[in-house]
Amino acid sequence: MKTSLTVLVLVLLLLSILAGCAPGPNPCRKMASEHGEIAGFWLGLWQGFIAPFVFVASLFKGDLNVYEVHNNGSWYNFGYLFGLACFFRGGGNRTSRRCGKSNIGAGAKIND
Repeated sequence: MKTSLTVLVLVLLLLSILAGCAPGPNPCRKMASEHGEIAGFWLGLWQGFIAPFVFVASLFKGDLNVYEVHNNGSWYNFGYLFGLACFFRGGGNRTSRRCGKSNIGAGAKIND
């Protein structure tokens, strides 16, 4: 009984921590920035591609943002994630294409 209560408390604690990490609404979405611009797909693509560099620079300079809050919503998010995927080479399974050679029969013995 004591271990089930401990597990329940740990699960509730974990759920409350995860709920605190959930993103909220973006009040600046579909609102123009101070320059009168709304970021779309192409700017999201570019900013997603340069995001790792901007993140490192933002550690040393406080006025840099990694993500544009004045965006048009889903298309900006899609471009941003696509840019990140392009930067990290898509995350596809590249291990099966090593050396461009087939591994079929690599362990087979040849009988003369």
